[in-house]
Amino acid sequence: MFLDADELREMTDRKTRVAQRRMLNALGIVYRIRADGGLLVLRAHVERELGGAPAASARKKEFVPNWSAANA
Repeated sequence: MFLDADELREMTDRKTRVAQRRMLNALGIVYRIRADGGLLVLRAHVERELGGAPAASARKKEFVPNWSAANA
């Protein structure tokens, strides 16, 4: 659900939390700050913003009409 510390470090190419926050802001990635100062970044948000596979809940089903019901 959330990026872990290693993924966050790899994505931002920054080690300190302050520098990671600056990079996330520059990338337009929404995050929250935990009580201990750690960063919470939703994996689905990152995938959506950076062009990864969309989260399952974000996908829209294609509408397919039931033509057999119209002929009844």
